[in-house]
Amino acid sequence: MRPAEIKKVLATLAETPRRIASMTWGVEDSRIRRKPDEDSWSASDILAHLRACAEVWGKGIVAMISKDNPVLRHVSPRTWIRKTDYPEQDFSPSLKAFAAQREDLLKSLRALATKDWARPATFTGTTKGRDQTVFSYALRIAEHEERHLGQTERALSTAPT
Repeated sequence: MRPAEIKKVLATLAETPRRIASMTWGVEDSRIRRKPDEDSWSASDILAHLRACAEVWGKGIVAMISKDNPVLRHVSPRTWIRKTDYPEQDFSPSLKAFAAQREDLLKSLRALATKDWARPATFTGTTKGRDQTVFSYALRIAEHEERHLGQTERALSTAPT
């Protein structure tokens, strides 16, 4: 991982809340909550999912930063979300909470020296132990969110009126 790669991940992570805000600016809440079809998520569902992922994976990153090579139990964001009220929250306050959560993570990541992005952890409780680094986990979040941003755009543009 080179400094340019780290910079790109940081930029992507910083941009996600802004892109969601831009996509949903002035859009009625009923449209944000509307699913394009029965098997799809609404923009609000996607935000709830992103918050759960960011919370679970962000805690992993913080553990990697604060502990030397921790062994962490894998937590599924899809399981974690059932312990929250994220899907029921109003969109605007939920987006603000996501943005604040993201800013906290970015603050921790921006404080790292380049070598600290290689800090590792082993995640257990999956089909096999999985080694990750701060960088690989941050990249995972960024790439995951990119896919869901496209899904959010489609949900807003194709939701029935």
